[in-house]
Amino acid sequence: MANKILGTSVKRREDPELLRGEAKFTADITLPNMLHMAILHSDRGHALIQSIDTSAAERMPGVVRVITGADTSSILPLPCIMNPGGAESRFPSYPYGLPGAQTVLATDRVRYIGEFVAVVVALTRQQAYDALPAIAVKYEPLSAVVNAEEALQPDAPQLHDTVPNNLNQYISHGNKQATEQAIANAEVVVKQRIRYQRAIHNPVELRASIGDYNPETEEYTLWTNTQIPHGNRFLLSQLVMGIPYNKLRVIAPHIGGGFGSKGYLYPDTALVLFLSKELGQPVKWVDTRRGLARSTVQARDQIQYVTIAGTTDGQITALHCTNYANLGAYPATNGPGAPAILTGCSITGVYAIAHPFYEVYCTFTNLVPNGPARGAGRAEAIFLIERMVDLFAQRIGIDPAEVRRKNMVAADRFPYKNGLGWTYDSGNYEVALDKALATIDYNNVAQRKAEARTRGKRLGVGIGSYVAIAGVGPCPLMARDIGLNGSTWGSAHIRVHPTGDITLITGAQPHGQGQVTSFSQIIAEELGVDLEQIEVLHSDTKGTIYAQGSYGSRSFSVEGATVYKATQKIDEKARQMAAHIFKVAESEVVADRGKFYVKGAPEQFKTLKEIALALWYAWDLPAGMEPGLEAIAYFDPPDFNYPFGTHIALVEIDEQTGQVEVVRYVAVDDFGNVGNPMIVDGQTHGNIHFGISQALFEEAVYDRDGRILTDEFTTYAIAKASQLPKFELDRTVTPTPHNPLGAKGAGDVSITAVPPAIVNAVCNALSDLGVTHIDMPVTPEKVWRVMRETPRNNDS
Repeated sequence: MANKILGTSVKRREDPELLRGEAKFTADITLPNMLHMAILHSDRGHALIQSIDTSAAERMPGVVRVITGADTSSILPLPCIMNPGGAESRFPSYPYGLPGAQTVLATDRVRYIGEFVAVVVALTRQQAYDALPAIAVKYEPLSAVVNAEEALQPDAPQLHDTVPNNLNQYISHGNKQATEQAIANAEVVVKQRIRYQRAIHNPVELRASIGDYNPETEEYTLWTNTQIPHGNRFLLSQLVMGIPYNKLRVIAPHIGGGFGSKGYLYPDTALVLFLSKELGQPVKWVDTRRGLARSTVQARDQIQYVTIAGTTDGQITALHCTNYANLGAYPATNGPGAPAILTGCSITGVYAIAHPFYEVYCTFTNLVPNGPARGAGRAEAIFLIERMVDLFAQRIGIDPAEVRRKNMVAADRFPYKNGLGWTYDSGNYEVALDKALATIDYNNVAQRKAEARTRGKRLGVGIGSYVAIAGVGPCPLMARDIGLNGSTWGSAHIRVHPTGDITLITGAQPHGQGQVTSFSQIIAEELGVDLEQIEVLHSDTKGTIYAQGSYGSRSFSVEGATVYKATQKIDEKARQMAAHIFKVAESEVVADRGKFYVKGAPEQFKTLKEIALALWYAWDLPAGMEPGLEAIAYFDPPDFNYPFGTHIALVEIDEQTGQVEVVRYVAVDDFGNVGNPMIVDGQTHGNIHFGISQALFEEAVYDRDGRILTDEFTTYAIAKASQLPKFELDRTVTPTPHNPLGAKGAGDVSITAVPPAIVNAVCNALSDLGVTHIDMPVTPEKVWRVMRETPRNNDS
């Protein structure tokens, strides 16, 4: 085997079965005598339910059962398990039956199009879906509100009696008075309203669940494509279904994309378990693409009023943001307003700004509940600051790259407190900026602009610099503001078998991140075994160690660090056994990647396999040593980690059509020490695609009555591969001190730089027309209109 395997581009061990079509997703699972469930969604944005007539549906071919909210009184409303520390929150989180909490099926009122109203169970999936239109629901229409600002108005429709004025939370960070004073004293003040549009999650695999109740053992098994299997097990058993914890098993099969949308407890999981027990047969549900758009949590949706202030020579002195965050109709089960909290602590980006202040109003509206998407909260924050830096630079007439360099946190100032709650661990932001500028040949952009005009194109260059919190967990976010010591811990269990083969049981939940490969690399590196000797068990609560799941760029830096800690425990016990075998003090034994020998005599060694065999068969163990060679480890980092980087986009705009084409894209990121460069490059490719799609194409559009107009791919555009340039990737390496691997998160953080780089490039291409800002998505129609409607263009 290679001398060094961690940090190299090992091909993913997960891929062969995926490429051969052998991987089992939830929709692929078939159990004996299985029934199929379909869900009727509300077609009203806001209405009272007067009656539901299911009689016609019950007579449809193959239909076994039809249920409504009246049949599910034994299922408690979905819990809202966390509220942010220090936040004023009016929504009832406990007890869970208080008015306003979302029930698995609507009972008296629907609050968004897509809310679950009734369920059909039939012999086949097609029969179940065919019966849905036969359910007759009589509604009394109510006025709806879809805008977060408008929801706060005194005459706005009220969604919950327990939440006056639809205001669930008001959260603030920083010193408002000091910030306002700094703005008043500033030489330059720039203001901008920024709308970060709502987006729909569109993973390849739709949500799906299967429930199976065994009456003989009274045990439930749930198959569901969740990012948090242990979380689903706890919430369902303890807070929703009243099932004994040891009677519920949750299995997450292969998952075709999560991106944050599958990190929740959804009503369908409770419904399939409930119906399986009621009907005595397994019950399966697989969503539709339209159903996903109407009931899976949506993302983003913030309206930001931002003021940036500073000096005429480019020093930024103050930043003020008042944000209106759209929660949708209910708080997601992982806590309301989580993305907005992340936004608030992150708005300073890579810059040392003396006086930042952030406040957010988290409001309920008649839309699908809001939750994290890739880069949640951080993407909204970095877009805000990177757009404002460009506007500030444009106002004072200094190149935006130079304004960034002047204000970046200097390399000798780490750890750096940003004044909003984050303490950046390590970084050298200017090096990443300079490397990106050199790669794009920034100094020669002007002559390329002239060449593009000869082809009827407008060329623009845009920079997106970022630092983003990674390795996140729920507790620190919710507790730090009230002085509690939160935790984002990981868990791992390593067992070295008598053969020298190794089993890793991880609390992480792989769903595309390559964790099986990268975790195996850690074990191979530290214990000196081949990758083929390592099996990785995960995603099944029966037998796997309790854990928080996978989200928020925490897998390698937190869970991977936990795997590393477990290998050190294995090494420690093996060294103790080797010392006993060699009859020397433990301090005299060297552990060298699976070989153990006395100092000065490396040719006389015992292998990990030999020591494991001796331990498992208890051959001449030292006094007090237990048999076996296995270790359980937990790792709770002292703080988050903060990857960073600079992305630069070149775009060309067709002067006749307004079409925007991304012609070059350079990304220089710093993820600390990287476990597998090929896997990290793949994550970065996905982030750039995701970000370009948000910048140019995606938007969830609703009418005034809360009707969604973009619930299919014919109406909801996503960037195609043919619309993307070749991505030019590079990295710097600044290890974090917060975990033993020196690794920073890489999964979702780099997306934060992409939308601002694209929009900055578009505005740069149009700057001679007086264009300063265009809200996303930057569609051809918007660009075409702004090119013809700006005053400077009309004057010419």
